[in-house]
Amino acid sequence: MKNVYCIGVGLIGGSLAIDIKKHNPEMVIHGISRKDATLNKALELKLIDKKATLDDLENADLVIISIPVDATVKLLPIILDKVPETGLVVDAGSTKEAICKVVEDHPKRRNFLAMHPIAGTEHSGPTAAISGLFYNKTNIVCEVEKTTFKLQEKALKLFTDIGMRIRYMNPKDHDKHIAYVSHLSHISSFMLGKTVIDKERNERDIFDMAGSGFASTVRLAKSSPAMWSPIFEQNKTNVVESLEEYINNLTHFKDLMKSDNFTEIFNEMKNTNHIKDILKGLI
Repeated sequence: MKNVYCIGVGLIGGSLAIDIKKHNPEMVIHGISRKDATLNKALELKLIDKKATLDDLENADLVIISIPVDATVKLLPIILDKVPETGLVVDAGSTKEAICKVVEDHPKRRNFLAMHPIAGTEHSGPTAAISGLFYNKTNIVCEVEKTTFKLQEKALKLFTDIGMRIRYMNPKDHDKHIAYVSHLSHISSFMLGKTVIDKERNERDIFDMAGSGFASTVRLAKSSPAMWSPIFEQNKTNVVESLEEYINNLTHFKDLMKSDNFTEIFNEMKNTNHIKDILKGLI
């Protein structure tokens, strides 16, 4: 692989570009974006070597799509139309079922690898890109059997070389599980932030009284709505299911408070402490 085209050069696309270039200095990283200012910033930050357009994809060895998932669904068939028979297209979207579905009958389906690197921050845009973002992080790969073996082999080596662990999962299971461990946490953060903003009209009070616990819990509320709104829409069924269970737990906690059952509240929290064992090494 020599010519890599990053469609989207923000946090995910830009961070991938940095580490791919670090491990493969001979590769030429091309950037594609709707906004020329974004590409100029990516050039300035040395995330990419050159600007490009969709028409240039005929020269691509690898295309990395890191844009909102609704845009991916629209663009992916067009991108596959343009890449050569030897080119590979991967996407980094947080949903997988709708993206895989839109190209299931595409003549170049074998040139596409669906993946989701589980990494990120609350920041966005080219200035958010950092080296090492994906080191020791899991990369979920879906429907690997539908991708030409030689192409998937090259891509998986590329991503393991920058430190990713590979896990395989079907798109439906991916979207169900990710609703609980990622999408629900973002909604919780957004709604906690909204609750505090609605209740505490004095911004200075929020700033002065907010401790590290509040700051860490609402960190995800700084994430891009342009990215997350389409994710919630595409994964609506699973997100609603996870919300219903979460709301039931909140209601149960409220009922325990009302009944002064603090012994049971203690037990609930103590049992939930087990999460630290599950996530050992992660948090």
